[in-house]
Amino acid sequence: MKNTWGKLSVFAVIFIVLFAVFGTYSASREAAPDKSIYKNLKTFNEVLDIVQKNYVDEVDLGALIQGAVNGMIKTLDPHSTFMTADLYKELEVETQGQFGGIGIEITILRDVLTVVSPIEDTPAFNAGVLSGDQIIKIDGKSTKDITIMEAVKKLRGPKGSQVTITIMRENTPQPRDITLTRAMIQIKSVKAKIFDDHIGYIRLASFHERTAADLRKALDELSVKAKPMKGLVLDLRNDPGGLLNQAIEVSDMFLKSGVIVSTRGRTKTMETKSSARDDGDRDVTVPMVVLVNEGTASAAEIVAGALQDNGRALIVGTQTFGKASVQTVIPLEDGSALKLTTARYYTPSGKSIQAEGIKPDIVVKLLRPDGEKEAGPEEMLREKDLEGHISPAGEDGTKLEENNSKAVQEATDIARDSQLKTAIDILKSWQIMQNNLNR
Repeated sequence: MKNTWGKLSVFAVIFIVLFAVFGTYSASREAAPDKSIYKNLKTFNEVLDIVQKNYVDEVDLGALIQGAVNGMIKTLDPHSTFMTADLYKELEVETQGQFGGIGIEITILRDVLTVVSPIEDTPAFNAGVLSGDQIIKIDGKSTKDITIMEAVKKLRGPKGSQVTITIMRENTPQPRDITLTRAMIQIKSVKAKIFDDHIGYIRLASFHERTAADLRKALDELSVKAKPMKGLVLDLRNDPGGLLNQAIEVSDMFLKSGVIVSTRGRTKTMETKSSARDDGDRDVTVPMVVLVNEGTASAAEIVAGALQDNGRALIVGTQTFGKASVQTVIPLEDGSALKLTTARYYTPSGKSIQAEGIKPDIVVKLLRPDGEKEAGPEEMLREKDLEGHISPAGEDGTKLEENNSKAVQEATDIARDSQLKTAIDILKSWQIMQNNLNR
């Protein structure tokens, strides 16, 4: 019994330390936890003691506690996670926009590791991995009960090394193994092009540390090449998001005033409001169309929502993913970290799009080439499909290599991209109307 209560004391200390850590994120101290919490901790300690003494094989106490922490966080929402020191380093590498891997965004959907979207020009994309594909094995080992960060660690590795993923796809009778050679994934978040001499096109693939700086450089180059630029298409399709501060900086480049985004959580420190600043001639003022689809998520939705609510751009495409939650990364003393959902974000109009997404001003489905069937709304992976997602505030054997849509691979080919063609036609019409009104 002495040993049991000794362990309880250790665990109680761990709990108090964790409680103190979270207290630093609160503007006012919450009421002390009630006695039922300590009663539950006693139950936890009793189970821990029984398992350690009686399990058929000898167990590692640290591994048991870490497993308990993982289980606790998994009961919250799909975006909260506990990261060991190694996994935390992986996250830090990812935000820098360069890492060794295969190039996919993943999530857990109905307890299965699932692809949200492949990243353009990466091994996974070139092999034909698609949004919605289930990864049931990695190097022959089942992914059952795997966490996101554990999967990330297994999929990443040195350039030139190989990893085999076993894919199960809807309407495909048998799983298929795909062996991929890892590459240095350098996420080029900004791509730019000119259409018809005067219409600029910018594609944002993600939001990492350099996105805003790269976008500013691309805008400056477009302004010179367009002579002058009379319209701009901002393509946010299949952009899974990223850093909140980059979404704010990107939005600010197109707005002279107005709210960009606000956040609200349980604590005062999570209440923020970001507004645009007038940067004079540095702000882009030409007419804009923003392209979105079901793969537009998180930070990309913040930009689309800010431009839509401020009347700055016309939103064209299909309804977005619907991730409107904010994750805070809290480092812990041993080098591990907790990525915790701490707030919801709201568009300038005060609306939460959590699990709902942004509705385009003009709905345009992507028409697939060669008669390929367009996915229906029920087949598209969105936030509302993720098990445990937080609610809105107040409430056949086709080869995989051949199945990646050319309409996605050739994102700037107007003949293959009905959404892009619509955006450019809108901007052309805008120019014609302006010319006629100025006569």
